[in-house]
Amino acid sequence: MSKLKESFVMRDEENQLLDNTCLEVMDAFGKVHGAVMKDGVLSRKNKSLMALGIAICVRCDGCMFSHVESAVLLGASMNEIAETVEVAILMGGGPSTVFGRRALKAAEELLS
Repeated sequence: MSKLKESFVMRDEENQLLDNTCLEVMDAFGKVHGAVMKDGVLSRKNKSLMALGIAICVRCDGCMFSHVESAVLLGASMNEIAETVEVAILMGGGPSTVFGRRALKAAEELLS
């Protein structure tokens, strides 16, 4: 199993623990997530790409991997993900290059 797939398994296990332990808060967070990440003026794909860029800037591996995955599942191309990484580097500077390359590697694996 690849490191990326291992991280998804671990994420799912940790999310289950969080959901079971902090039920009320996670239920509320899930509702906010659902309300925000639906198609509107911006498509779900575009919102996932925006969330990916923010995740790179705030240096959140778990968020980054989740939003790469959702962007790919929603039809984002490698070029769209690469441009998202470029904007994140513009806004986040040098540290965003580290998380940006992780996002590109994850996208490459998910798209193959």
